[in-house]
Amino acid sequence: MPQTLPTLIDTHAHLDNGQYDQDRQETIQRALDAGISHMITIGCDLASSRSSVELSQQHPSIYAAVGIHPHDAADLDDATLAALEDLARHNTKVVAIGEIGLDYYRDRCPRNIQVKAFRQQIRLAQKVGLPIIIHDRDAHQDVLNILREENASTTGGVLHCFSGDQAMAQACIELGFYLSFPATITYPKNESLRDVVKALPTDRLLIETDCPYLSPQLFRGKRNEPALLRHTAEEIAHIKGLSVEDISRITNLNAYRLFGIGNADQSAKIAYRIRNSLYLNITNRCSNACVFCAKFRDFAVKGHELKLDREPTTEEIKQAIGDPREYEEVVFCGYGESLLRLDIIREIGTWVHQKNVPVRINTDGQANLVYGRNILPELAGYIDAISVSLNAADAATYQKICQSCFGKAGYEAVKEFIREAKKFIPSVTASVVAMPGIDIDACRHIVEQELKVNFRVRPYNEVG
Repeated sequence: MPQTLPTLIDTHAHLDNGQYDQDRQETIQRALDAGISHMITIGCDLASSRSSVELSQQHPSIYAAVGIHPHDAADLDDATLAALEDLARHNTKVVAIGEIGLDYYRDRCPRNIQVKAFRQQIRLAQKVGLPIIIHDRDAHQDVLNILREENASTTGGVLHCFSGDQAMAQACIELGFYLSFPATITYPKNESLRDVVKALPTDRLLIETDCPYLSPQLFRGKRNEPALLRHTAEEIAHIKGLSVEDISRITNLNAYRLFGIGNADQSAKIAYRIRNSLYLNITNRCSNACVFCAKFRDFAVKGHELKLDREPTTEEIKQAIGDPREYEEVVFCGYGESLLRLDIIREIGTWVHQKNVPVRINTDGQANLVYGRNILPELAGYIDAISVSLNAADAATYQKICQSCFGKAGYEAVKEFIREAKKFIPSVTASVVAMPGIDIDACRHIVEQELKVNFRVRPYNEVG
């Protein structure tokens, strides 16, 4: 049996474009055959908006956005605005207002008219309750200013074909927007854009073709189409150190959340796969309340839902794991402190280790305080690696950001836990989250010179 390709969603295509007039149906079928489960075809003027809606009505896998591109902003009069509103209100497959925005590169329309049309269409999106799809070319600061002034966070949306730098990306994220990337990230000279992708939290990431434009590097000079989206997914997976399956799951969930299209598995996960590791989510309880912890905003990690209704039993965990030999390692690391369930770790860890699969624990390092004894000897023999969150170079900073239930005693207890771990566990790592205000160099010095274990810096606002 051939292996099923991970599904992908093309969040920005121009399927009404004349380049497809001779083979539009074949193009759509090639996309479906390539595992492109859904496509959004985008309006750039009133005619293409209507064509996009018509296409969406003809094909279950196609959805539409309606809007006036900045090149055509001069055409946005009251009648056109009313027509767009009618399309948005009376067609359930219209999922966004777009593409709208500013283009200061080609300047085909006076800038003041572009700005007026952009503002009008943001307000239209707010009126009809749809997100916006933004075109931004050489107009980064004006785009940001208008989004803030128009309170566009109330609609949300995506900056399609993102071309800004990391500061621009962060500003967009703070406004609650997604960033979408086409195959331009496959171009050899586009290293700066790949750096943006690398730093971007995956829960803000979408993918697109912008077809018939911007073909992947292997097809430069040829017409682009949704079937080629996988090249972008593969490049992002490479940049992020993930699998294409991970990128599929993540971007599909993001598209579902923003546009309401596709299918997202929202059931709570006990065992969840990232890359070729299997992670075990056995409790949502924790002895810390870290200010950077993503679960205070969202329980999704790399597209997996981790909010447990209750703590799973040993048998439920084994059933969720299946055959552990399918994975490179099994990791106790959910949205809680796994060592709060020491008996479960002992039983499951021993069972997995007996099958010659490495076992790792990610922990806040306060288990000895929890139990009132040194529990590390109880991990010897079946835990191969442990990663302990140090997160600060002094007790006051640690308590400020990690908010241990044990107060300032927590920090020294974490350091002592790391020292003891070296006696019983083959590989010990101390990690630090690279959040603003943390002295990474001071943490590194403590870990490498005082504690003498491996040191790892974890990205801020990224889990998994």
